Amino acid sequence: MEARRMVADGAKAAGRVVSPVLVGREEQLRRLVAAVSRPPAVVVVEGEAGIGKTRLVTEMAAHADVAGRLLISGACRRIREPFPLGPIVEALRGTSELLVAATELSPVAGALRGLLPELAQVLPPALEPLDDRAAERHRLFRGLAEVLGVLGPAVLVVEDLHWADEQTVEFLAYFLAVLPDRVSVVLTYRGEEAGTGIREMTGRPADSVFHDHVVLAGLDAEQTRTLAAAILEEEGVTPEFGAHLYELSSGLPLAVQELLALLRARGALIRLRSGRWARKALEELDVPPGVRDSVRERVGRLPMAAREVAEAAAVLQVPVTVSTLTGVAGLSRAEAVAGLDVLLVSGLLAERDGMVVFRHVLAAQAVYGGIPLGRRQDLHARAATAVRSVEPVPLGQRAHHLRQAGLLQEWVGVAEQAVEQASMLGDDAEAVRILEDVLRNAPLEPERRGHLAARLGWAACQVLRPPKVIDLLSEALESEQPGPLRGQLHFLVGLLQERLGDDPSVQRRAFAAAVDDLGDRPDLAAWVMTGLGRPIDPAVPPAEHAYWLNRALETVPAIGDPVEEVFVLGKIAMSLSGIGDPRWAALTEDVHRRTAGRPRHRQEVNAYRSIAENACCAGHFQTADQLLSAATRGAAEDDSSGEPLARCRLVGLLLAYGRGRWAGLDQEVAALLEEYGGRPSDRITAETVAACLALARGDLDTARRDLPDVVQRTMALGGYELLPLSVTGFLRLSAAQGQAEAALRATSAAVAVWEIKGLWPLAVRAVPALVEVMAGAGRQAEAADLIGRVSTALDGLDAPLAAAALPHARGYLAADLGDGAAHFLAAASVYDRLGAPYEAAQARERAAGCLFAAGDEDGGEPLRAAHAAFQELGARWDLDRAAQTARRHGVTVKGRHPSGPHGYGPALSPREREVAELATAGLTNREIGKELFLSPKTVEKHLSAVLRKLGVRSRAALGTHLGPNRHAP
Repeated sequence: MEARRMVADGAKAAGRVVSPVLVGREEQLRRLVAAVSRPPAVVVVEGEAGIGKTRLVTEMAAHADVAGRLLISGACRRIREPFPLGPIVEALRGTSELLVAATELSPVAGALRGLLPELAQVLPPALEPLDDRAAERHRLFRGLAEVLGVLGPAVLVVEDLHWADEQTVEFLAYFLAVLPDRVSVVLTYRGEEAGTGIREMTGRPADSVFHDHVVLAGLDAEQTRTLAAAILEEEGVTPEFGAHLYELSSGLPLAVQELLALLRARGALIRLRSGRWARKALEELDVPPGVRDSVRERVGRLPMAAREVAEAAAVLQVPVTVSTLTGVAGLSRAEAVAGLDVLLVSGLLAERDGMVVFRHVLAAQAVYGGIPLGRRQDLHARAATAVRSVEPVPLGQRAHHLRQAGLLQEWVGVAEQAVEQASMLGDDAEAVRILEDVLRNAPLEPERRGHLAARLGWAACQVLRPPKVIDLLSEALESEQPGPLRGQLHFLVGLLQERLGDDPSVQRRAFAAAVDDLGDRPDLAAWVMTGLGRPIDPAVPPAEHAYWLNRALETVPAIGDPVEEVFVLGKIAMSLSGIGDPRWAALTEDVHRRTAGRPRHRQEVNAYRSIAENACCAGHFQTADQLLSAATRGAAEDDSSGEPLARCRLVGLLLAYGRGRWAGLDQEVAALLEEYGGRPSDRITAETVAACLALARGDLDTARRDLPDVVQRTMALGGYELLPLSVTGFLRLSAAQGQAEAALRATSAAVAVWEIKGLWPLAVRAVPALVEVMAGAGRQAEAADLIGRVSTALDGLDAPLAAAALPHARGYLAADLGDGAAHFLAAASVYDRLGAPYEAAQARERAAGCLFAAGDEDGGEPLRAAHAAFQELGARWDLDRAAQTARRHGVTVKGRHPSGPHGYGPALSPREREVAELATAGLTNREIGKELFLSPKTVEKHLSAVLRKLGVRSRAALGTHLGPNRHAP
């Protein structure tokens, strides 16, 4: 009886303040409904907390035009669990009956059995586990995509994406790239809390996917008045009242609802005979401009049981059962139910799938902030006990409650369990978040701090944008640590310094401090030795690098783990190829033999990719191509979100630039610049290619700005294998602008490092540009001496670019003597064999200039070849220069098509033709990207251009429109 009285009294006091109709969102609702009604589609609904995102999605679900479509939804939570893909799992849990009637699932859907035991009866048998985490995750993504696809026509709603775990974001990026024809996706997030990864993922869908981005703004004064009238179920709300309400709420719908609820509870609203609503007295309404105080006062007017249940719900934050809420509130079942009913009637709490939660997070935060510290800690302690009985135990919630309860030792123990779970599931970002929180806030014994710091270091090295946590590892090193743990921490500090682009000498000191403590870990010791063997510190002589590389090679047999041995061999081969040591080829062959040419593990992929990078920089383009193709396939098959594949794509930039595969390269560069925003040492690769492309494309303002900066930063990062590219571009631009002396001064430090470190096998590609500038400055003797020194230094070394670059350089010195053309043409021939079309065209252009200067009409042939190559590449700067030479000497060359950005017009570019032919062969966008080292989005852009140029609507029609070995009209 008492419980019923409490319900009745509470309902009467609290009232209901939710608007029965949608106000001020008619256009946004129309756009949302229109989008999901034309799948495949993705719609982003963006807005601050309390703006009405969930209400808009609810109205969409009830709209007649959406009828007949399955609506499945999941929400990301503020308190995350070390269990990835939570909102996707939530969306799919209740779909077993629908899947029974769906098309038979392929075996890959069996990968979902562990993630979705609720669907076990309708899923295929479980698959054999894979040794590689990235491959497991890709298989899981494929299974999820297939299940979502067979449920169509369907609308997948994922709310509060700003709280999503990293794997949920990765899966959505994957899913949006392969979105089935009968599926639409609606994503909601708070713009101010959404990271760049979320914005990138939602901002660039494939061309075939309809896309809309709905941004919800606050209501205006009239809309606020209309909303108030709807809530109060009266049309006669005065403009004066509406204006004041707008002033207090700033047009935030949630604030409007809460303020009206408070006014009603106070009795500050009366109904006049005219049927209008007004305030008792405008000056007496002292409600603050926000939600916090209004919610607290509103809750304060409720019965005690309702207040205590509200506080318990605010502490729990997530949807919970009534029994859990009862336990945390510390009430009897009858009291808790009575209080809960009051809150449900008032609209503060809502029922969702048999569980209860605050209707809006702002209200929960307002209540939480008003709980005194002692009671708040007591509630968190009860919550920690309550969630322990949930199966499986939500470790993230339990750790959160223990921490907030002040039970720090217990918190650390549960946090470690959460880290273990996150690591097992491949959610390294979540492991980093938890460990960083513990290390910054928990009292820890020195050795335990050391072990947790080491776990943090390993996890941080696995994420694409590692956080700045070196201070936590260094703090652990300040106390006494066991030798092996101390060595591991020093090593991880050096590794993170490398990833974050710190001073190479600082990295080297960390590696040097680690090596003697790793005697019982030959795998790590050898890894450290390869780091000490990399020529990144200009103050270290080459002999010392060679010493460490040889020690690493001697340590490999002691490792005992085949995968780690391949990894270390790859690191050694990479460094040896950079200094022209022929042993790199034998080591590469050994890596190939050990893996049967198919790297599967992350460390094996790393080995292939590392060798490919330096092989590419040294001019072994074909070998680099083969290694990178294998690495890309092994990285994650179709998984374009993983760190290994992203790093393969970085090397793919270098290879594409060197081999003249420039179509679509600008877009790929831009994408990787964005992805590697927090990784200077990796991002410099994309920055180098971007700056060199800017020069070739004729964007001289960008080239003038970026090339000198890239040169200096590459030097600072110790990226000497990349340096020849940017130095060459900078020198060529300087020579064209008559700034030879300034350019030589600006690059003297780079030349000195190449000479001191014995890096001419890589740096020889910059010698032609150096000699050209020296000759232009009247330093012919100095240039001749440079050529001689480099030639001597390269004698007996493996340096394929030398056979082209040295005659190319000699051509500039021989030009005045009348035999420059022969040197240039010899260089062009070698560049052709290497597969370096841009350098070959430059050499032919110079040969033509020499021939014309000597009165030899044969200059027309190499000039036409150079002009055609520049046109094929889209190298506008060089193309314009070659065209001017042709006009000056009366040589007829093919002109650029005015409508084509690179001279192709309505014809297919070489890259477009490659994409089209692979598509015709049945490859997916991801498979094409894997073959051509492009992102799936870049492939989609090329394919869209192909379909447009050929006037066809589908891939199936491509085959009949592609002529043999010619650009299709």
